[in-house]
Amino acid sequence: MDNQRVFIWAALALVLYLNFMAWQKDYAPPPAPAPAATTQSADGSAPAANETLPELPSSSSEAPSAPSAAPAASSDAVEATAAAIIRVQTDVLSMDISTRGGELIRADLLKYPVEKNRPDVPVRLFTPKPPIFVARSGLRAGDKRAEPTHQAIFQTAANEYTLAAGAKELVVPLTWTDGQGITVVKTYKFTPGSYRIDLSYDVVNTSDSNYNAASYVQLVRHYEHIERSYFNVETYAYRGPAIFDGKAYRKLNVEDEEDRAFKASITGGWMAALQHHFVAAAVPPAGKAYDFQLSLDRGNDFILSYIGPVQAVPAGGKHTFNETLFVGPKLQSQLAETGPRLDLVADYGKYLTVLARPLFWLLEKVYGVVANWGWAIVIVTFLIKLAFYKLTAASGRSMAKMRNLGPRIKAIQERYKDDREQLGRQMMEIYKKEKINPLAGCLPILIQIPFFLAFYWVLLESVEMRQAPFLGWITDLSSRDPYFILPILMAGAMFAQFKLQPMPSTDPVQAKIFMFMPIIMSVTMAWFPAGLVLYWLTNTLLSIAQQWRINKLVAAEGSREKDRS
Repeated sequence: MDNQRVFIWAALALVLYLNFMAWQKDYAPPPAPAPAATTQSADGSAPAANETLPELPSSSSEAPSAPSAAPAASSDAVEATAAAIIRVQTDVLSMDISTRGGELIRADLLKYPVEKNRPDVPVRLFTPKPPIFVARSGLRAGDKRAEPTHQAIFQTAANEYTLAAGAKELVVPLTWTDGQGITVVKTYKFTPGSYRIDLSYDVVNTSDSNYNAASYVQLVRHYEHIERSYFNVETYAYRGPAIFDGKAYRKLNVEDEEDRAFKASITGGWMAALQHHFVAAAVPPAGKAYDFQLSLDRGNDFILSYIGPVQAVPAGGKHTFNETLFVGPKLQSQLAETGPRLDLVADYGKYLTVLARPLFWLLEKVYGVVANWGWAIVIVTFLIKLAFYKLTAASGRSMAKMRNLGPRIKAIQERYKDDREQLGRQMMEIYKKEKINPLAGCLPILIQIPFFLAFYWVLLESVEMRQAPFLGWITDLSSRDPYFILPILMAGAMFAQFKLQPMPSTDPVQAKIFMFMPIIMSVTMAWFPAGLVLYWLTNTLLSIAQQWRINKLVAAEGSREKDRS
C-alpha cells in the first residue's frame, strides 16, 4: 500500500469525523422532554417543584420507622413574607442566605467575571428568580412533629457577615425552635480562598421524648435544552444534574425518561448540578446510606436531592447533623478535598480521562514554573514530543527514505500502471530491499489523535484555562483565536510539513487532497479553543524540525553509501 495514500486518508478521515460529530450535535433533533408526574394539592393545583419536601426513609436501623408521606407544614413554613436576607461576603464568594429555611439563593463568584473586560460582573450560580437555581436544606422530623425544613423561618443575630482579613473562618448561625423543647442551630461555615461550605445542624432536645430526624439537601434548577453549535465550543459542555454512587460518576439526562425517575440508596457518594466550568455540589457524610432522587416538574425545574437515615435525638440529649457543600469553579484540587472523586465534575470524557488527567497535572506543574498557560502548553507539547521521539524518529527515517526513492517509485508506477498485481509485487520488493515500512507515515498521526482529543477536553473543561491569556491578541486560551492568526500559521506549518514528506502517488485526486489538507484542517480548527490550535501548531513545528534533521541524516547516509560503492 502506498504510504501517502494511507497518510492522506487517515488525515481526511479525522477531519470528516470531526465535522460529522459537529453536524450531529448541531442539527440532530433533541428528544422532547416529557413532563414528570405531579401530585395534586388540596385545592387541586399541582405543587411547585421547589416546595417539595423529600420523604423520610421508610426504615432505619437507628430509629423507629418514620412516615413516608410529608407531614403538613407548620405555621412558620408558610410565612414566606417574614423571611429576611442575610448577606455573606468572603474573599471569593458573595452570597445571600434566606432566613426561610436557610436557603442559599444567590452566589456570586468574585474571582470569575462573566466577561474578561468586565471584572465587576461576576459569574452568578444561585438565583431565586426564573430561571431558578438554589440550594435548599433542612431536617425532616418523624411522628408528624414540627421540623426545620427549607420552608421554616429561622432567626439570625445579624443580616450581614463578612470574613475579616486574617480570619481563619466565617461562621453564620441561624436558629429555629418549635416552642416545645426542640432547638436547632443551623450553621454555615466559610473559609478564606475556598468554595467549600460546611453545613451543620446542632439539635438540642429538652423535651420529654425522642426527636427523630433526618437531614436532606436539594439542588433545584431550571433545565433548558441547549442547541449545540460548532461555532461555540461552550455549548458542548454538559449542563445538568450528576451523581457519584461511590464507584462511578454518572450524568443524569433530564430529557431521558429513565433518568428523570432516578432513585438510589448510595453510600460514599455525592450529587451536583453542573454547568460549563462551574458546579454546585452536596456531599453527605461518609459511611451511611443516603436516599438520592431526581424529579422534574411541569415548569422544567429539576430537583436533585438526598436524605439521610433517621437519627433519634434522645430526650434531654443533643445531636449534630453534618453536610458539605461546594459552590464555585471546578478547581480540581479543592473539589478532590471536598468529596470522594468530586473532581470528576471536571469531565474529560469516559475514555479520554486516562490521558487528560495526567496532561492537566503536567500542565499545572509547568504553569507553576512559567506562570502562563500558553507557554505551559508549548512546553508540555515539547515534552510529549520528546517522550515519543524514538518512535517517531523510526517513522521519520522510513518517510525520508521514501522521499529519496520518490523518482524510482514513480517510474515503477508508470511502468506497471496497467498491471496492479505486478505493481504491488515490485513495490513490496523495493520496500523490503530498502528496509522501508510503507505504513510508517501513519504512526505520528495515530499517536497524535488521542493526545489531540485529550487536550481538547482539558482546554474545554478546565476552569484554570478560562480567560487565561497567552501573548498579545490571545487573551483567552479556552475560546477561539479572535483574528484566526493561529489557524493561518497552523495551515502554513502543515503545508511545510507535507513538503518534507514523500510526495503522493500519481493519482490526481489524492494529489489534490494532499494540497488542500492544510486548508481543510485550519478551517476545521479555526473555531476550536486557541490553546488547542497552539498545541497543534507547536507539535507541527516540532515535527518539521525533527523530520528536516532526519532527512539530512538519511541523505548524508545515502551519499556515503554511494561513495563506498
